[in-house]
Amino acid sequence: MNTYSDVPSIDGCVVRKVDPDRVADVRERMPAPRDLSDVADVFGLLSDANRLRLLVALLEGEMCVCDLAAVTGQSESAASHALRLLRAHRVVTSRRAGRMVYYRLADPHVRMLLDVALVHIEHTELLHPERDGEG
Repeated sequence: MNTYSDVPSIDGCVVRKVDPDRVADVRERMPAPRDLSDVADVFGLLSDANRLRLLVALLEGEMCVCDLAAVTGQSESAASHALRLLRAHRVVTSRRAGRMVYYRLADPHVRMLLDVALVHIEHTELLHPERDGEG
């Protein structure tokens, strides 16, 4: 009688054999732990739907907090707090014009990251057929 313990896991190695040259090459190219931690922080910021909405809105260009709050359906206080976090992690930048503060994406890399993520979601719609018709 077969049990699940008899079946090799798809997530594991069937034959335990390490390729030392490949392991050494990959380890050599691995970013420093501090750099990986910084990347994880950025992805953590992007994991919040409200902050992500702000960033997607900024794909259209520079906007003030009032407009960003209106576009994303957030209070100005919530939008401002989220923007402070994003600015602290150099995801967005701001400029002051009198009493107004305008935000924009910090650099083209942020735009690229968002664009790639949005395109990725479009390509994975087949994985979520239950989402048909959702906005």
